[in-house]
Amino acid sequence: MKSNFLHRFQVILLIVLASPLCEVAAQGTKSLSLAESIRLGLANSKTLKAADSKIVASDASVSDARMKQLPDLKVSGTYMQLLQPNVNLKFPMGKPSEENPSNEESGLSALKVNNAMFGSLNASLPLFSGFRIKNSIASAQYLRKAAQFEREHDREAETMNLIEAYYNLYKLQSAVRLVQENLKMAHQRVADFSNMERNGLLARNDLLKAQLQESNMELALLEAQNNEKTANYHLDIMLGLAPGTQLELDSLALDESRTVESLQDLETQALQNRNDRLALLEREEAAHLGIEIAKGEKYPALALTGGYIAAYVPHVLTVTNAVNIGLGLSYNIASLYKTEPKIRQAKAQQQQLVYAEQQLNDGIRVALFKAYQDYTEALKKSEVYARAVEQARENYRITKNKYDNALALTTDLLDADVAQLQSEINYAYAKADIQVAYNLLYQTAGILGKKVGP
Repeated sequence: MKSNFLHRFQVILLIVLASPLCEVAAQGTKSLSLAESIRLGLANSKTLKAADSKIVASDASVSDARMKQLPDLKVSGTYMQLLQPNVNLKFPMGKPSEENPSNEESGLSALKVNNAMFGSLNASLPLFSGFRIKNSIASAQYLRKAAQFEREHDREAETMNLIEAYYNLYKLQSAVRLVQENLKMAHQRVADFSNMERNGLLARNDLLKAQLQESNMELALLEAQNNEKTANYHLDIMLGLAPGTQLELDSLALDESRTVESLQDLETQALQNRNDRLALLEREEAAHLGIEIAKGEKYPALALTGGYIAAYVPHVLTVTNAVNIGLGLSYNIASLYKTEPKIRQAKAQQQQLVYAEQQLNDGIRVALFKAYQDYTEALKKSEVYARAVEQARENYRITKNKYDNALALTTDLLDADVAQLQSEINYAYAKADIQVAYNLLYQTAGILGKKVGP
């Protein structure tokens, strides 16, 4: 009875202790699809958050330009404490009296003025300013659109970075898995060779060759694991996950068949959809309006003005209801000769943007051509590596049979094993490279977001 009780207690204790460990292990591993990695990465992107801030600043610039349409309101008030002034009037302020026959102490001269208060409210509503306000609003709106297009361009670039990081980790994980499988075979081969060497059926030199390959395989595994951990950590940071979270990637998408449009169709789409090009076009429009804004300084400014004035000087003056309204016209004559340099500067800025657009168009065509060639090359490489895997496996099988029948050397067997491992790694890399090249092609065409979703 006592032993049964102890056995049950030990079982329960193991279950209780193992449960948290299982939970920790589950928390440390995350299954991750490409679509989810893109979603998490974009939500955590510092680049996109900075781009959002630029859009907010552009919104503020549009609001600031619109505010110039509203009237300017200025309120001022003054209170003055005065010393006793000396007032010497040259005209009479009252009638002579018996007490003051000369009228010297009558009127203001008899008053003690020691403070005064003044207040005013002025309003000015611009009616015409050489179209500068209208053009400034339109220019700010173009720049806001440019900021939005640039944000979308950054979004596609971030998406491509996430795709590359995802498939880079897949390649390294594949390398680790293949090297581990091959290392197991190497361990077994060394064990078999050791038994054969002890029984005098194998030369010690052949055993040493197998052990050397085993050691090289262990070093290769250490390097592959280190690279895989570094790539995994980097992707954790990009996705906003806890550092050290082990990612299990979905490899089903690697075998999906994909079709692409012709290079000419992709070029047409690129010139229509590339967000960096669209942003540049918006900036060109804003620069054109910058010329018009500079020209607007040659025109006079017309404004509707109005105001209210109040004043109070004790015992002397009280002013209320002094309301005025009218039109104000101003013209800076110096603008006739000072505006020309500004106009030339604005035209030069617009011309720079025109050349930048032409340069970008050429760059898009070259980059798209290269991306298309790289994708075609990736497809062909994958086909070659797939055949190489079959050839390497068959070569190893034949060499192994020959070795078992003493028709091949140990070196031949080990070389065939290494060739088989290398072909499998190359094929795993090639499948990932196809996906990267495919997405890079559509990023270059400016339509990556339509291919991978929001």
